[in-house]
Amino acid sequence: MLVENNFEIKKLTSFKIGGKIAKMIFPETVEEFVRALRENEGAFVAGNLSNTLVSSNDFDGVVISTSKLNSIKIEGNRVTAGAGVRGPKLSQTVGEKGLSGLEFMIGFPGSVGGEVYMNAGANGQCIADSLKSAKIYCLEKGLVTLTDLEFGYRTSICQKKNYIVLEAEFELTPSAGVKEKMEENLAFRKAHQPSLALPNCGSIFKNPEGHSAGRLLDECGVKGLSVGGVKVWENHANFIVNYNDGTSEDVVRLMREMQKRVKEKFDIELKPEIRFLGEEL
Repeated sequence: MLVENNFEIKKLTSFKIGGKIAKMIFPETVEEFVRALRENEGAFVAGNLSNTLVSSNDFDGVVISTSKLNSIKIEGNRVTAGAGVRGPKLSQTVGEKGLSGLEFMIGFPGSVGGEVYMNAGANGQCIADSLKSAKIYCLEKGLVTLTDLEFGYRTSICQKKNYIVLEAEFELTPSAGVKEKMEENLAFRKAHQPSLALPNCGSIFKNPEGHSAGRLLDECGVKGLSVGGVKVWENHANFIVNYNDGTSEDVVRLMREMQKRVKEKFDIELKPEIRFLGEEL
């Protein structure tokens, strides 16, 4: 188990934003994770920090990362993946076996734990479609395997109960068109989302019921709107990009302005899709 003090988190976050973490822990097994959590009560649990805004100010606490829980086991059409496995790696690995169901992950920068936690999805697929069970940790019972995660739009029981996903088992479907589907998804992502050269956290706000957050924001004229070193991407109004060494404060101020404009024009309250560490909206 790797432990680092005064860890520079900025290099790990998709936003390329964040200060120093007083204590950063990287367990390599589920058992190490449980021990680390029990020994560090109140620690913040993070995956690959692809959808997390980390405060630019130093965080005087403990962060436990699941990024090294990255094993993949394939038995027939059943696939078990650790919480730290990155979406694109899992999608490509099962795709090479001709297994369909996780093609949407090919363009996701996140990891399995976070994707199960929020029932991630795109291009007509989502986690709920193929997940059979998840090994989670909860304070009351410890390690538990769940088969019903009460999935909804970008939500699961893990958010309601503050469960931590450590491993996920999927049941996939053999298909001859997996490679073509992944290529289509990658092409769609390149056309509709910022490149990796523009650090970002993916979609900033959830889609309100019956609406598209991107469309609402677009109609409010926020594209190109900037605060400090961050701005709303010119090609999609629900993405914020870090184009000039922006800070977490810049992102929060910009998010508040985006929310304010939608509220004033449509009387709709946009809810964040991203998580926050040491920062508040």
